[in-house]
Amino acid sequence: MDLFPDAFETERLRYERLDAAMDAFECYEHMGTDEFERLSEHISKDRHHHPKDSLDYLEESAEKWREGDRANWAMFPRDGEGGAGEFAGVASLIPLWDRRTARLGVWLLEEYQGRGYAGERADALIALAFDRLDLELVAAGHTDANDASRKAIERYVERYGGEYEGVLRNWVVLDDEPRDLHRYSISAAEYDEAGVDVDLAVEETLEE
Repeated sequence: MDLFPDAFETERLRYERLDAAMDAFECYEHMGTDEFERLSEHISKDRHHHPKDSLDYLEESAEKWREGDRANWAMFPRDGEGGAGEFAGVASLIPLWDRRTARLGVWLLEEYQGRGYAGERADALIALAFDRLDLELVAAGHTDANDASRKAIERYVERYGGEYEGVLRNWVVLDDEPRDLHRYSISAAEYDEAGVDVDLAVEETLEE
C-alpha cells in the first residue's frame, strides 16, 4: 500500500493520483495555456511549452509519489457541481519527514475558483497529514500578491485554531525573482482540539 491514497472524495470533489488520472497530452492541454501562465505568477510551476514538459512533470510526480516525498492529485468536481467530471486543478501534499511537517499546495483553473474548493481540499489534506501520516504540523503559505490564497488560508487556519507565523523573506522564487512568503501552520494538538468533521472517502487503489 502506498503512503498516499490513490483516490478519495470530499463533499464536492473527487481526487485522483495525478500521473494516473491523465497523460502528457491531457496535462499539456491545461498547463500549456495562457490561463496557466497567469496562474503561474503565484505558484512554483511554470507554463509548459510542449508536451515533453508535461511528460517530465508527470514522471517527476510519479517518482516523488513512489518515494513518499510528494503527493499530487488531480481534482474533479463531482456530480451536481458545475463542470462535473472535468479537470479543475491539482492538490498537493508535501511531507517534510525530518521536520514531521506537511506543506500544502493547490492550484485551480479560473473557472473553478471562488467556489470554496481550496478550503475543502485543505480539510482533506490536513486530515490525511495528521490521521494517516501521523505528522505534527501542517504549513501553508502565500506571496504578497496572492490575495485569494491569503483569504482561503486564513479561513481554514482559523477554523483549526492555527496561527500566522510571519514572513519568510525571499523564501520562494517565481519568474526568477525571490519573493516573500507568508507562512501559517496548524499543529496536531490544534487539529484534535478543533474537532472539525471531515467527510473523506478514501480509496486505496484506482480501478483499472
